[in-house]
Amino acid sequence: MTPPRTITGTIANAPVVRNPLWRRVALLVLIIIFALLTLFPQKYRAATSLTTSEPSSLGLSGALGQLGAMNSVFGNQAAIEVALKIARSDYVRSKVSKQLKLQQVLGRDEVATHRWLDRHMDIRSLKGGIIQFSIQNRDPDLARNIISAYTDAVRTQLASIALDQTAYKRRILFELVENASDRLAKAQSAYDTFRLKTRYSSPQAAIYAAGDRIPEMEAMIRSKQVQLAQMRQFATDDNMRIRQVIAEVEALQTQLASAKSLKPGDQSSVGQVVQQSTEVDRLRRELTFAQSLYDNYKKFLQGTSVEDLTSSANVRVLEPAYIDTTRQLNIFPLAILICLVVIGVAIEFYSARPPLLEKGLA
Repeated sequence: MTPPRTITGTIANAPVVRNPLWRRVALLVLIIIFALLTLFPQKYRAATSLTTSEPSSLGLSGALGQLGAMNSVFGNQAAIEVALKIARSDYVRSKVSKQLKLQQVLGRDEVATHRWLDRHMDIRSLKGGIIQFSIQNRDPDLARNIISAYTDAVRTQLASIALDQTAYKRRILFELVENASDRLAKAQSAYDTFRLKTRYSSPQAAIYAAGDRIPEMEAMIRSKQVQLAQMRQFATDDNMRIRQVIAEVEALQTQLASAKSLKPGDQSSVGQVVQQSTEVDRLRRELTFAQSLYDNYKKFLQGTSVEDLTSSANVRVLEPAYIDTTRQLNIFPLAILICLVVIGVAIEFYSARPPLLEKGLA
């Protein structure tokens, strides 16, 4: 049974390839042709690199932080992914096509132009959050214009998304500020009503002062009792001065008993002080909370105006569109050239030392 030839042996024993001179001449001609096709027609690579920017990178972190506008629309890592998604979108391709009139330049319809851009545009994310756009074309000006148009389209679309997000945020903050303003007005009105009702210009100070009267009256009573004991050593209770001191002690004791009363209705009593202090603390807390809520929402609302101003500063172009100075090779002819060289070397080795099993078939 005759063993089958190998692939190399089949090619080496083909009618044209069998002759060493014709084989080498044909292979050399093919190599020269595809080597020229690898270099010509020359293609130019246009590229640009950019990165998404943040307020902190613009030196505005302090100002934006005070206005509550530090939060990014997309987040740090998400901003790169969103930028890549937008760059690969039909919207950007359509905008670039209309701006450069690519349908007329390429002689294609809209769908074919989009497919051409999708096939030739290389959009990738590099280390460090850098995004790179590149394209290869025989016309260097067209390649550079396409890259510049892509950069402008991505920046414009990111700014549009940021503006829409800020507008939505502003509508919500308007409602929150309005509700907070109504709550603040109600809290202020309730606090002022309590002040008018109790006739205290500063309720907390007045209430706490009323609570301090008990120790003061107890100290006055003890002082009067000491004075009365000293006076009784020299006069009887019929003395007018002693009677006056006794009357003062009884009046102070009556006032002390009223002040120690736990009934909220008794004037300047412990019960009234406790009730009024609890109420004024509650009203004050509500007023402070409503004021803080209003101030914070108002600050965030002011921050949306700054976000509108910085919405267009969403992308930093690290390298404007440029033409790469490195010689660009045509990949398809280069691949064929490599295959021809490998096949030629393999045939020459085969012809020089064919396998023993195939010598008889040659």
